[in-house]
Amino acid sequence: MLSNTAPIASHPPPVDVRPPLVVDLDGTLTPSDTLLESIVLLLKRSLHNAFRLPFWLAKGRAFFKAQIARHIEFPGELLPLRQPLLDYLRAQKAEGRKLVLATAAHKSIAEAVAKRVGLFDEVIATDERNLKGKEKLRVIRERVGDDFVYVGDSISDLEVWKASKAAVIVGNPVGVDTIRRTVPVEREFPVQRPSLLTWARALRVHQWTKNVLVFVPLLTAFAFDQVGEILTAVLAFLSFSLAGSASYLANDLLDLDNDRAHPRKSRRPLASGEITIPTAVATSTALLCAALLLAHSVGPRFLLALLTYLVVTSAYSWTLKKVMLIDVLVLASLYTLRILAGALAIGVTTSSWLLLFSVFIFFSLALVKRCSELVTLRDAEETAARGRNYRVSDLVILWPMGVGAGLCSVIVFAMFISTMGVSRDYETPQLMWLVLIGLTYWISRLWIKTARGEMHDDPLVFALKDFGSRFTIAAMIAVTLIAHYIELG
Repeated sequence: MLSNTAPIASHPPPVDVRPPLVVDLDGTLTPSDTLLESIVLLLKRSLHNAFRLPFWLAKGRAFFKAQIARHIEFPGELLPLRQPLLDYLRAQKAEGRKLVLATAAHKSIAEAVAKRVGLFDEVIATDERNLKGKEKLRVIRERVGDDFVYVGDSISDLEVWKASKAAVIVGNPVGVDTIRRTVPVEREFPVQRPSLLTWARALRVHQWTKNVLVFVPLLTAFAFDQVGEILTAVLAFLSFSLAGSASYLANDLLDLDNDRAHPRKSRRPLASGEITIPTAVATSTALLCAALLLAHSVGPRFLLALLTYLVVTSAYSWTLKKVMLIDVLVLASLYTLRILAGALAIGVTTSSWLLLFSVFIFFSLALVKRCSELVTLRDAEETAARGRNYRVSDLVILWPMGVGAGLCSVIVFAMFISTMGVSRDYETPQLMWLVLIGLTYWISRLWIKTARGEMHDDPLVFALKDFGSRFTIAAMIAVTLIAHYIELG
């Protein structure tokens, strides 16, 4: 039996007669710089590679890029992309327009990105020749022809723009008016500068709350009536805060690939590309210099404590954070170091009771931080932490360790209350048992919140946001002051 229905003809996709789009990579398709990221990965692999870089560069930029690419595995699948531009390219591809990726990045990186995006008909990248400026234009003409529209972000490619039929401008490059006068503009994709809120997130200003610990010796010495000591403690706080922000920027730079693979850390300004690598390096250097100047004004012993902090945090960023349990011990020691630095700043002696208490409670809080990250991964159905030697299955061990350390700090505090020194230093020492109850409640609350997946990455930051924690801490401080100054009964 013959059908009266005519067969459906298959039509090839439409072919766009407009000139092909030749798209740059660094700063254009991605807000990042793949060469700088590659150098960071190389140095992260081994600091000894820093001595190789000048010799490679002396043989030319193409050789330089090839050697770096040979020694690393660039995670192109994690590279942040400019979504508005990517949506535009998809729309142009759907209309049949030819897309070409043309970049000065090494071909291995360009091909990895092109494979991930899945839109480009051709890839032009650095191999034996460094494709920058006139050399880039020459290869584009060889492979694409004279009719093309260039998509870029930098005035360094002005030669390419001059030869193109039109321009697609990304961001607000220096000399953008020159580009507009030179060639017709097909489309523009403005890029916003980092806001103050973005910088606050990058510098982790909320993490400055950790440095309140430098005021602990001021509390334990009950030196609130001494203006000089208070001002010195404030300078110490600012010094540690600026140094901490400098360290956070450096740590984020070293941890780019791991942060991008994390469900929440991928939104950090450096990981997402909101802040560029050169800007982050310059800012970190400026903050570090300011921190050292403040530390010098406080005194040489405090300066030594800050330098120790910077050395330990650098070791943590480079390698120690990858070592199971050593990382939490280092974090706990950094908390305790802040208290010691505060004591050195105002010239008071730190008691062995305070140091012993600090070791246990901060080890517990460091494990809270690690467990909260594993809980997040568990909820995301992940099995292990990227860049750290922990698995979700480790929670069954880490949980009792953390709770046990917290309870040990409670026992140390109870033993301290029982000593004769408390009776000598406090008018009503019996009230300190109320502080013990509050401490037990607060530590237990943190671990319950962690189990529920409600804990912020850092427990001290969480404590300032959580009403129950704020109330408990304030009540403990108030009772301590009453016990010291007021005799009841």
